[in-house]
This record gives sequence, C-alpha cells and structure tokens, in this order.
Amino acid sequence: MAAPAPPSKPTTLRRRAWMALALAGAATGVAGAVGAWAARQGATPKNNALLPGDDVCLVAPPTPYDPASGRPPTAARTVPAEARCPVCGMFPARAPEWAAQVIFAQGEAHFFDSPLSLFMYLHDVARYSPGRSMQDIAAAYVHDSARRDDAAWIDARSAFYVHGSNAKGPMRAGNLPAFATQDAAQAFAQRRGGQVRTFTQVDAALIATLAGQGGHPHGH
Repeated sequence: MAAPAPPSKPTTLRRRAWMALALAGAATGVAGAVGAWAARQGATPKNNALLPGDDVCLVAPPTPYDPASGRPPTAARTVPAEARCPVCGMFPARAPEWAAQVIFAQGEAHFFDSPLSLFMYLHDVARYSPGRSMQDIAAAYVHDSARRDDAAWIDARSAFYVHGSNAKGPMRAGNLPAFATQDAAQAFAQRRGGQVRTFTQVDAALIATLAGQGGHPHGH
C-alpha cells in the first residue's frame, strides 16, 4: 500500500498571514505617529514601541493548547482564571466581557484585559513576546461587549469598535468596546457616546493616545 500523502497546509498559512494583511493599512505611518507621540512625552522612540520606557510585563507566558478541550487549536477559548495580560499584567478573567485573545499557530494563547491591549500587542508583538512575530499569530478574537456569555467571541478583524464612549473598562479609560455588528456598535455609541471604527481604523496614532489615557504603562 502506498504511503498517504502529507496533509496540505494552505489553511494554516492563510491563518498565519491574516493578521499581517489586515494590519497592513493600519500600520502605515506607525514609526512617524509613534515618534511624534514619544517626542511629546519627552521620550526617545525605541523599537517602534507604543509605550515609553521599558515598563513591560514579563510575567505572562502563553497558555498552552489543551487537546482535551475538544476545540480546534485556533478556536477562541475560555479565559483561564490565572492568565495575565502580557501588555499590562491584569487578569482578563476578572472582566470577561472586555477580554480579547490571540492564538498562535501551535495553539498557545495570550489573553488581554481589553481590545486596546490586544491592539497594542498586535502593533508590537516582539516587544511583548520576544522571539515571536505577527506571522506566528493564527487568529485573534475580541469579546462581544453586548453579550455576557463565554461563547460571545468575534474575529477581531470583523468586529466594530467604539472609540470615545463613557464606558469604563478594566483600565478605567482609553477603552475600545467591541461589537459583532455595526448596528450594535452604533446603538451603543448613541447611548454612551463615541464613534464606531473598524479594525483597520484603529491605527497607531489612536492606540498611542488611548494607551496614555488608560494608564497602560504598568510595572509589577
């Protein structure tokens, strides 16, 4: 009997490339925008970081994939109680309606306290996960702010975000609540203020501004 042919990998490759393609527009001008922000803060840009200085959480290892879960390796999963955000060090499970996550190609995951922390991570993966790059990311998800159940995960690329509302998330300010539909996001903005933005409209300049508002420079 002939040996079976090795499995093809187009799906995996597409998953690993999705984030790089999705961020291509948003990343334009990152260095200039961040450099200007850093200059206003009296800091020198370093490695295109979105935060000044070296105040980075170094105690948040990725959570390994559990085959016993029965879920595909790149599917969204429940936030573990012990997981810490690699950007700010908070525990995302304490405010699951604000949580976000990235899944790496081998199934490991990082969990974030808010969509803002996710965006900060995506714009500088190597800063928060030394040795990794955007190409290592297979999927990213945000929690639908309109729902409380654990299954309310949305592909981060297709979600709609509200900037400038009076909603107070884990960092109290500088938040980007996420919604599955534009109508839901617009309804929230009408009640709580703010403007609806797509994934690619959350650019480097906005991230830098919100990071300062939310107090994301964080030490442990």
